[in-house]
Amino acid sequence: MNSSSITTAQRIKAIVGGSIGNLVEWYDWYAYAAFAIYFSNSFFPDSDLNAQLMNTAGIFAVGFLMRPIGGWVFGSIADKIGRKKAMTLSVLLMSFGSLLIALTPTYKTIGILAPALLLLARLLQGLSVGGEYGVSATYLSEMASENRRGFYSSFQYVTLIGGQLIALGIQLILQKLLLTETQLEEWGWRIPFVIGALLSVIALYLRANLHETEAFENKKEVNEKKKGTVTELLKHPKALLTVVGLTLGGTLAFYTYTTYMQKFLVNTVHLTKEQSTLISFVSLFIFACLQPAFGALSDKIGRRPLLLGFGILGTLFTVPLLTALSTTTSMWTAFFLIMAALIIVSGYTSINAVVKAELFPSEIRALGVGLPYALTVAIFGGTAEYIALWFKQSGTEPYFYWYITGCILFSLIVYAGMKDTKKTSALDKD
Repeated sequence: MNSSSITTAQRIKAIVGGSIGNLVEWYDWYAYAAFAIYFSNSFFPDSDLNAQLMNTAGIFAVGFLMRPIGGWVFGSIADKIGRKKAMTLSVLLMSFGSLLIALTPTYKTIGILAPALLLLARLLQGLSVGGEYGVSATYLSEMASENRRGFYSSFQYVTLIGGQLIALGIQLILQKLLLTETQLEEWGWRIPFVIGALLSVIALYLRANLHETEAFENKKEVNEKKKGTVTELLKHPKALLTVVGLTLGGTLAFYTYTTYMQKFLVNTVHLTKEQSTLISFVSLFIFACLQPAFGALSDKIGRRPLLLGFGILGTLFTVPLLTALSTTTSMWTAFFLIMAALIIVSGYTSINAVVKAELFPSEIRALGVGLPYALTVAIFGGTAEYIALWFKQSGTEPYFYWYITGCILFSLIVYAGMKDTKKTSALDKD
């Protein structure tokens, strides 16, 4: 099926199906982070809360280690046997992980098996999240019409943030309206994981009915040995290093202002948990809505201006923004500062998927997008929170702001040196 013969309805179906998996996977991923406070006691019975949280956080880190493996495994599958099959598989794996967490008996019932099963579930989810990014970024970019690629692939971050929002929303509903603290700790924390497993079934249904991309179909004749192998990928060292450099500053900034921000607002800004959840929710919602606008803008003016905008503003304003944020006492000031930061980060988040897809030929595209990205995110995004807390404990929190600035500056140098992928897109050669 060639991309000119794909109808708008089919493209919309492709966007929804391609990015819904993202929503489910990121929902599951964040549900774990959001509800950890309630279930860590069920799996790590220890009077010391810190030990429990460290254990839970350790399992989170293990998830990050699995992501590069997921990027490699699913990237290879997508390049060898098809984008659609890889996307269906990754969502299956995620739902299995969610169900496992929802149904695992507590430590009191089955002893050491409880944390072991929790760990297994996280490993499966880490594999799945690592695989999802490269495959869905490739799928969305390949399904889009040439002049709308930025717009289409920006939905990847819309659903990625959407997953966080649903997890936050469910947390707010359970905390405020439905359950008491004790109920949440005893059994209520299982609810979000059951919802996650149900969402996966919907995603699975949507994905089973998707079309394979023309770019993949056209390369069916390509030598099997060339498809989706690391050896073939290493023949594109410049593109590989570009993905790493491109991702480094952006992913760190993204994690800082989204995942870490809730803790920062409580620990450093001294807002209440309720206030910080509310600020996170509203700012993330606006951030999600901005992505398609930035994506569409890149279709008009090119990708490079947006990346340069993020690089320059991020380098100049990260320290002033975070310094102002750490000293403010007003909830509104905090909100506007975070919003300013998120608008800057949008120059990266909205188009990073399409830029990476435009760097690689289709026989190694999913692997080329997924693997170096997952590695960079695991190393820099995954450790952001630990590094931030480490600086805070040693009484030198501002060093963390400079660390982010340095990483964004590094990315800026990469943006300055690269061609605009909209003009040199490998997708045009499909």
